[in-house]
Amino acid sequence: MENNILSEKEKMLAGKAYQAGGEELSKERLKARELVFEFNNLAPKFIKQRKELLKKLFGKTERMFYVEPPFRCDYGYNIEIGDNFYANFNLVILDCAKVRIGSSVFIAPNVAIYTAGHPIHAHLRDQEYEWAQEVIIGNSVWIGGNVVINPGVTIGSNVVIGSGSIVTRNIPDNVFAAGNPCRVIRQLTDADKDYYYKDFKLGE
Repeated sequence: MENNILSEKEKMLAGKAYQAGGEELSKERLKARELVFEFNNLAPKFIKQRKELLKKLFGKTERMFYVEPPFRCDYGYNIEIGDNFYANFNLVILDCAKVRIGSSVFIAPNVAIYTAGHPIHAHLRDQEYEWAQEVIIGNSVWIGGNVVINPGVTIGSNVVIGSGSIVTRNIPDNVFAAGNPCRVIRQLTDADKDYYYKDFKLGE
């Protein structure tokens, strides 16, 4: 008879309840923290070295990306970013599940992306159980300052999330959304492009 007992890491990645205090996950968090510490403490001029550290830390990167220190994460290997990615100061990603971010995504300061949660009932929470659900962010997304993105959320492509928003549910493509809880305010259309270009021509 096969032994089908899952490790705590396997439970975590499968979206099941797990306990994070075991040896395997503790070692992986420590490894990530060492890389993050090195990243955050390099002198500003060491841009290439910081980029190399993130390549070691993240599960997937593309050619163009830039993350302003300080930055924090749990494991790193669950973070996947597309091309032309920029994150401003104080990005926090609790990546106990996958965080998949598309291309041309801009993240303002003090944004938090959480995949981790804890049981509402204290009986299980006191036993240090937790769970994780992946977060997906599409292409060409701008996330405003002080936004919190909660576990299990998908944000579509060509979306703007207003500053200070708490995103607790999925956001469709091509919208401006804001608030607590975050909700769709309006569709984004070509009129929004024309607003910025009304006083000058492209290429000038």
